[in-house]
Amino acid sequence: MSDDKIRLGGMALLNGVLVHGPNAWACAIRTDDGELKVAGEIKPLRASKIQSALLRGPARLAEVFALLPMIRRRLPEARLPFQRRGVLAAMFATAATVRVVKGSRSLTPFTRELFAGLLSAVPAVLALRGSDLAAYHGAEHISIGSYEHGAPREREHERCGSHMLGPLIATTAVGGALATRAPAHLRAPARLAAQLGALAASTEIFSWMVRNPDNPLAQALAKPGHELQHRVATAEPTPEQLEVAEAALARCLELERAADGADSN
Repeated sequence: MSDDKIRLGGMALLNGVLVHGPNAWACAIRTDDGELKVAGEIKPLRASKIQSALLRGPARLAEVFALLPMIRRRLPEARLPFQRRGVLAAMFATAATVRVVKGSRSLTPFTRELFAGLLSAVPAVLALRGSDLAAYHGAEHISIGSYEHGAPREREHERCGSHMLGPLIATTAVGGALATRAPAHLRAPARLAAQLGALAASTEIFSWMVRNPDNPLAQALAKPGHELQHRVATAEPTPEQLEVAEAALARCLELERAADGADSN
């Protein structure tokens, strides 16, 4: 990515695309009657301002979740990834299964946590199947990747959050296993600390992977997420879906440039 390009992230919706930068966000959707709607604002929480390695990962996650009610307020027709009933049912079923796995005495603590981490990814996989979400995910990658590289790109992106899957499962398993060794009265806060630590560690590992794409370890850690992205998480978008992603990108860049101009003044 060129140094003069704004670093962008994104998220696919069931009927649109969210694009966000260091200072602003924009979301574009296609309504049921075919209308293209776009909205965007300056972010209330800016994780890019956080310098602490311990807080960067949780702050980035909190930043995205803080945008969701804003999107629903500005674009009531927006359909979030986990709104489908089947996906919600899968989330409840997965949570129940994870509880059973974590209570098993026949598995080691690390194995329990590893299986629980793998099971936790099931709702996300189901959300991508049988809907337009994968195609909008592909449109998001194509629009952002083409902007960053200054040339048309494919539907897979080297900075996709799916590449965090390997590091996140590994660090969560290690942290969860260590938390089980805490005294019973401290186990709940130990698990919470382990989850926050896993998120922080996996974010830093992911950043290192992005900076060192040719490193064998980085490639191995990215493999699970790459396979998920290649086989399930993205699909070729239609021209209409790509138009939605491009509209979100254009509005986000407009807001980012305005924010940069205001900061310079």
